[in-house]
Amino acid sequence: MKDFAGKIAVVTGGGTGMGRELVRQLIAEGCSVAMCDVSARNMADTLALCEADGVPQGARVTAHRADVSDESQLIAFRDEAAAQHDTDKIHLLFNNAGIGGGGSMIADSRDEWERTFNVCWGGVYLGVRTFLPMLQAADEAHIVNTSSVNGFWASLGPNVSHTAYAAAKFAVKGFSEALITDLALTAPNIKVSVVMPGHIGTSIVANSRKVMTGRDEDALSGEDLERARARIARSGVDVSQLPDAALQAMVDEQARRFLEDAPMTAAAAATVILDGVKAERWRILVGDDARKMDAMVRNDPEAAYTREFYDVLINEMGWRLGR
Repeated sequence: MKDFAGKIAVVTGGGTGMGRELVRQLIAEGCSVAMCDVSARNMADTLALCEADGVPQGARVTAHRADVSDESQLIAFRDEAAAQHDTDKIHLLFNNAGIGGGGSMIADSRDEWERTFNVCWGGVYLGVRTFLPMLQAADEAHIVNTSSVNGFWASLGPNVSHTAYAAAKFAVKGFSEALITDLALTAPNIKVSVVMPGHIGTSIVANSRKVMTGRDEDALSGEDLERARARIARSGVDVSQLPDAALQAMVDEQARRFLEDAPMTAAAAATVILDGVKAERWRILVGDDARKMDAMVRNDPEAAYTREFYDVLINEMGWRLGR
């Protein structure tokens, strides 16, 4: 698929980050887009940006509130999108939505662990299941599943538990690779790519907290603060005597640094992804850090979870993972 003009795309998690930038760049190329997100406010901002950019004649963008871990909500999203775009087919499916959390199987709650896994893995699986008939109805189609560097390296370093997100992203990677043969045999009009970004400047840290708490606010509740205190303490930082206001500032600074100090912007990442789709690459590494990490893990997988490996890794990356 060398040209997106006149095509119809579905993008999950279109309210912020890479999802927002995928929507904007697809629209700019004349592709119609149906996006979903759990935040209507964030999608309204994406729509406003698309309008400011200019929507080409014949293209349109629609917003639909849906939690990708809930099949009934995805089905409702599909049906709304089909009606509003007056179509029985789509050409592109970007299973992009994701959150972080549930780092520890032991110290974190089962609800938080499963919430993370069900969004990051379940959203991809259910997205493919839900939109597959519309993809099959197109003359050519492409599924784009967002995994992560944590889909081949299940860690944020020796002092940070990272099980739910990493398990989900490994599942996304394996599922996508298995689909290559399955689609070639059973639905040859559909291609598939797995996307593995490194550190991209997005609001996933702040957004994940809001999804977990069900509160669309930046300020943490007392219960949220205690969870944050326990999580930071497990990484080796003594925050036992830190006042709540200082802890809130620390959490806000972590979110700011993840967004603003990243080596690659969400817009640049979206461009890499779309170029990879046009080139029909099934494996899309996003960022120099992703390529370096991939090479290091492949070169010495037995050492990948040692302190020595991590020390070399952070020197190679130029930024510190898990902080």
